[in-house]
Amino acid sequence: MIPIYISLDSHDMGAAALPGQAIADLYTGHQRWLRAWLQRRLGCTHQAADLAHDTFVRLLARPRELDAGRDPRAYLSTIAHGLVVDHWRRQAIERAWLETLAARPELCAPSAEHCASIVQTLTQVAALLDQLPEKPRRAFILAQLHGATYAEIAATLGVSERMVKKYMAQAMLLCLMADQNPA
Repeated sequence: MIPIYISLDSHDMGAAALPGQAIADLYTGHQRWLRAWLQRRLGCTHQAADLAHDTFVRLLARPRELDAGRDPRAYLSTIAHGLVVDHWRRQAIERAWLETLAARPELCAPSAEHCASIVQTLTQVAALLDQLPEKPRRAFILAQLHGATYAEIAATLGVSERMVKKYMAQAMLLCLMADQNPA
């Protein structure tokens, strides 16, 4: 098996020629299939085309090794599946935000730019919380969004209050690290 390195190193033109060709071959050979695969999952030709494009952009943006013996469709569908999950997560966040806005008086409604900024922030928070294991994530959400006490959280999760404190510390540490290293 010959590994193919996908990279955009412009200073090394000898190595860049093969990866560019490898990506071009993947695109030529599988872009139409990938778009159809995405369309079956999303039900929208435009979103499928966007995510197929994003799949190849991700290949270009993040150098990685592609084993020549690996099925290219499996490789592409793995990347695309992650993008679909992100897409669905963002849609769920947008729906929840729009429902919240619909419940507010019209005079309090934020601008379209403000809404987009809020949805982006909520998406980042959701992605951050997804890094936590299930119980610490639930503990954090119960405390921060629902105002539950540690005793209530412990009863809900079936753990001790001491464990809830550990979960909260874990979540807070993740938040502090994200604040120190913004993406």
